[in-house]
Amino acid sequence: MEHNNIINHPQFVKEGKQVSFKPETLKKVQDLMKRYPEGRQKSALLPVLHIAQEELGGYLSVDVMDYVASLLGLQPIEVYEVATFYSMFYLDKMGKYVIEVCQTGPCALSGGEQILAHLQEMLEIMPGETTSDGIFTLKTVECLGSCGTAPVLQVNTDFHEKLTPGKVDKLLEDLREYAKHDKSDDSTWVEKFC
Repeated sequence: MEHNNIINHPQFVKEGKQVSFKPETLKKVQDLMKRYPEGRQKSALLPVLHIAQEELGGYLSVDVMDYVASLLGLQPIEVYEVATFYSMFYLDKMGKYVIEVCQTGPCALSGGEQILAHLQEMLEIMPGETTSDGIFTLKTVECLGSCGTAPVLQVNTDFHEKLTPGKVDKLLEDLREYAKHDKSDDSTWVEKFC
C-alpha cells in the first residue's frame, strides 16, 4: 500500500464497529509514513499507535489495532506484538490519569514499595485497577530509567521523582482538582511526539 493513498483510506469496519481517524489525523499519519522508505512503513508503528490510543478511546482495542495494521499494510499480529510489549500502550480502558509506579530494585530500596502502598490506600485500588470515578488507574512498571532520583512514578507522560507520601498526596490533590475543571481531552503530548 502506498502511503500517499492513506488519506483516501476507507474507514475500518469490523463486527459492525466503525474505526477511523479524523481526516487531519490521517494526514498526520501520512506525513509520518513519508519519513520512512517505501516498504518500511512498520517504522511508523510506535507513533501511529500513540496517536490511535489518544484519538480512538484512550486504549488500543483489537479493532483499533486492526485499523492501524490496515493503514500501515501490516499483519494484525505485528501490531499486537508491539502493543502488548510496551507498558505505554493500554489494552483496556484506563482512568484519565494512569499512575505508573516503578517497581525495580533502586526504587524499592528508596521507598518505592511504601509509595505504592500509600497510593493503594489513598486511591482504594490495587495495581491494574481504576478508581470508581474513572480518574485514576494504578499500574506497576519496570524501570522508568531514573534510578538516581528514586522512588519515581509517571502520570500519563509526566515524571515525578524523589517521592514521599506527602508529595504523592499533593500530586493526587492537584490531579483531582485539575480533573474537576478540565472537560477536554488534553492530547498536546501527541503534537509534541509527532
